[in-house]
Amino acid sequence: MSFFCFFDIMNKSQGRDSMKIKYNLLKTEKNTKARFGTIKTNYGTYETPMFMPVGTKATVKSLSKEELKAAHAGIILSNTYHLWLRPGPDVIAHCGGLHKFMSWDGPILTDSGGFQVFSLAKNKKKDITEEGVHFKSHIDGQNLFLTPEKSIEIQNKLDSDIAMSFDECPPASASYEYLKNSIERTIRWAKRGKAVHNNPNQALFGIVQGGAHEDLRKYSAEETVKLDFDGYSIGGVANDGESKEDMYKAIDYSIPYLPENKVRYLMGVGEPVDIIEGVIRGVDIFDCVLPTRIARHGQAFTRDGKINLNNAKYKEDLSPVEEGCDCYTCRNYSKAYIRHLITTGEMLGGRLLSIHNIRFLIKLTEELREAIKNDNILEYRKNFLERYEKK
Repeated sequence: MSFFCFFDIMNKSQGRDSMKIKYNLLKTEKNTKARFGTIKTNYGTYETPMFMPVGTKATVKSLSKEELKAAHAGIILSNTYHLWLRPGPDVIAHCGGLHKFMSWDGPILTDSGGFQVFSLAKNKKKDITEEGVHFKSHIDGQNLFLTPEKSIEIQNKLDSDIAMSFDECPPASASYEYLKNSIERTIRWAKRGKAVHNNPNQALFGIVQGGAHEDLRKYSAEETVKLDFDGYSIGGVANDGESKEDMYKAIDYSIPYLPENKVRYLMGVGEPVDIIEGVIRGVDIFDCVLPTRIARHGQAFTRDGKINLNNAKYKEDLSPVEEGCDCYTCRNYSKAYIRHLITTGEMLGGRLLSIHNIRFLIKLTEELREAIKNDNILEYRKNFLERYEKK
C-alpha cells in the first residue's frame, strides 16, 4: 500500500467525513407533486430536482472531473458490479475509497449491481435463489454469486455517499404472479442487506418494484418504507420493452407511499421528456447513461429535439450544437467540426457531445427547479414539448 493511500485511509478513519446525506423539502409546486429541495452531503449542499451523470467504472465516459464540474454536476454514479470485477473493492478501499480513487470531490451514489446482473450476465443466463443470484461474468464467463450481503459489503468498501439495496429487476414482460413473488424476495433481500450495512457515513436506499400494477407498487412501497431507509428509489422503469405509459404508472403508483422527508430517486431514466414527467410526479433525482451513450453515436439533445450529426446536412454547418447553450462544446465548436470528428472516428467528437448532453440534462433540471419555485411547471412542460416534439 502506498504512503498516499495510507494517508487517505487515516484521514477517513479520523472522521473527516462524518454524516449521511440529509434531504430538506423546501417547496412543493402548487399545481403538481413537483418538489424543490436540497440534499446536504459531506461535499456540500445540492438542489433538487437533479440529474446525476453515470460513471459506471469510476469514470463518466471520456470526461474529466473538471469538465463535470463545469457542467454543474452534483452527485455522480458508479457501479458495484463493474467495480467488483475490476479493479475490485479491496483495491479501491486501500486507496482511500472511491472518492480518492477517482479524484472526485463530490457525492457519489453506487447502485447495487442488481440491474447489471440481470442485464449483462453472460448469455443472460442466471439462477435466482433465495440466497442470491448465480450468473456468469459478462467479461470472461467466470461463475459469480452475488447476494444482498455481498452487494452491501462491496458498497461499504467503496465508501460511496449513497448505497443501494440489492433487488431483483424483472423484465417488463414478467407476469403479475412472478412480480408478486419477486417483490417479496426483494423485500427479504432489503432486510438482509440493511442488517449488514455498517458504514455510518453512507446512506442506504431501498428500491420499490412492482411493474405497472398499482396494488403491487403500493405493497412494495409500504413494506420497503417500513424498513426505514435513508431514501427510496423507484425501480423497474428502465427495462427493455417497457412503454412510457407503464413508466409513468409505476411512478404514480409508488410516489404516494414514499415519505416526504426523504429523497425519491427514479433509476435509469434520462430522456428529457421523462425527466420532466418524473419531476411533475414528485421525483427528486435521476440518472442514466443515455447522454454519453448517444454522444458516442453522434447524437445530441437540443431544445428542438434530438439531432444526429452523422447527417450530411451538418457538413458545413458552422453553428453550435445548440444556440444559446452555455456548455464548453457549444461555446467553442461547430456542428461541422464535430460531424467531421464523428464521421472520421476521432474520439474527441463523442467527448464533446457528451459534455453537451450532460450539461443539457443538468440545465433542464435547473430550469425545472425555477419552474417549481414559480409554480409554473405545467407551462414549462407545454413550452418545452412544443419545441422538442415538433418534428
